[in-house]
Amino acid sequence: MSDDMYSVEQVAELLGLHVRTVRGYIRAGRLPAVRIGKQYRIARADLDTLTGRPAPVGPAALEVSSIAQVDGLDRATADRLATLVLATANTHHDPARPLRVQTVHDEERHRMKIVILGDAAATADLLHLLDAVLHGEGGLLAGKGTADA
Repeated sequence: MSDDMYSVEQVAELLGLHVRTVRGYIRAGRLPAVRIGKQYRIARADLDTLTGRPAPVGPAALEVSSIAQVDGLDRATADRLATLVLATANTHHDPARPLRVQTVHDEERHRMKIVILGDAAATADLLHLLDAVLHGEGGLLAGKGTADA
């Protein structure tokens, strides 16, 4: 996206409009602008939005969704695991690509589902952590059944 800024006069010339018309768009909120001193400045992105030009396409972003199912958990263990998973997701290092996590525990079936949405690498890191916590030496499920991811 370009960081170009235009004056009201430049926008009027580019669009073939009168300067008063452009100022009217700004006052009505149809065209966002920043007031610097006594003059308005209009960002290229806002001008493109007004004219219906598509925004430039940035680099492709890969987002994944994963559902991990863990069987054989009582309520207390599920709560501890949920706290760990949510704390890990909330302290993720890249705020531009957050991890979104939801946990659900079915007490009747002793089953927990963890839904993870986000960056592929961060999701993989969280799943590796989950596996280590559940199956590692002294893990929550060490010596018990299996977990499906």
